[in-house]
Amino acid sequence: MANRVMISDRVDYVGSQDWDRTIFDSLIPLPDGTSYNSYIVKGSSKTALIDTVDPKFLQELEGKLEEAGNVDYVVVNHVEQDHSGCLNMVLDRYPKATALCSEKAKDLIITHLHTAPERIITVKDGEELSLGDRTLRFVYAPFVHWPETMLTYLVEDRILFSCDMFGSHLASSDVFTVKPPHEYVESCKRYYAEIMMPFAIPIKKNLEKVEALSPAMICPSHGPCWTEPAFVMDLYRRWSQGAPENKALLLYVSMHGSVSAMVERITDRLSAAGVSVARVDLTEPDLGKIAINLVDSHTILIGTPTVLGGPHPKVASAVVLANALRPKAKLIGIVGSFGWAGKAPEVLASLVPNLSGAELLQPLMLKGLPDEDGIRKLDEFADTLIDRHSKAFPKEDGCC
Repeated sequence: MANRVMISDRVDYVGSQDWDRTIFDSLIPLPDGTSYNSYIVKGSSKTALIDTVDPKFLQELEGKLEEAGNVDYVVVNHVEQDHSGCLNMVLDRYPKATALCSEKAKDLIITHLHTAPERIITVKDGEELSLGDRTLRFVYAPFVHWPETMLTYLVEDRILFSCDMFGSHLASSDVFTVKPPHEYVESCKRYYAEIMMPFAIPIKKNLEKVEALSPAMICPSHGPCWTEPAFVMDLYRRWSQGAPENKALLLYVSMHGSVSAMVERITDRLSAAGVSVARVDLTEPDLGKIAINLVDSHTILIGTPTVLGGPHPKVASAVVLANALRPKAKLIGIVGSFGWAGKAPEVLASLVPNLSGAELLQPLMLKGLPDEDGIRKLDEFADTLIDRHSKAFPKEDGCC
């Protein structure tokens, strides 16, 4: 079968690679495309299809199902259309097939896809389904990342179909992680940052469920299948539960050079103090780059000019994104410039209610280009920022 890959002697990959997709959800840049992973599981008496593909690849999935034989069940791990968009086509193709989903998913399937209710059966958390000599176990994983999300575990082969968990936006001719695992970290981290970071608490709970299963392979809905599950599980444990790193993320826009001068000086001071610095000029931002750096940054510094009395709109947009992603940052600083008046810091502070656990430093707004007094104030601000940041990363006492 063209473009089919054997995952195991009872599991085939029938997903699609979207090499040319450049943006996801009309928001998230995709520098490496993405994939929509779908899997056929064959038991001795029944066959199940785990998820479908994005409707764009409907004909490709139809072609792959030509040789798949009968399908008795379609497991809907997640209702978003990049997972379930071809569900109705599959049910039309196999009139006796049944869609299986979590209890919360049924209404979503009906409202999002207009699937006939009588074609849907709900399964309970931990419930098992026999395919003959193969068994599927359904594991609820609410809010990883929708409330209806579930994982499906092939018991005999110890293969976990993990839905969005452990995924990557990465189109590749390799269905498996054939390269050293660390070469997939950036794609996996970008995906985690954009999709999973707001759900760190549910992820912690569901990581424990995954660990208890002890999978031999993890097959997500996007990106390559993990042949070394412990590696990606450790990444998720660190990203969701670990402390922020000795790192500061600087997000800024400069209209006439004042803010860039301030950011440049603070960058130098942070670097000299041994703080790793990531900078993003928000005039043409890669939202994925912002998200990736939010995963492990202890400090966020926001630099903005004043526009019509408030922050630059692109700065405000980035701050709204940061608030939505709920990073673990512990310290926030705001610097900027103004012409005659404005309330940019107050507006920005109001946009981060989800970061209420982070300390917000007294903002520094300078009138126009920094002069000698402005530079003195900027250095004092930088010293305070470094002092607060460094308290989380005490240097070990040396001896000799």
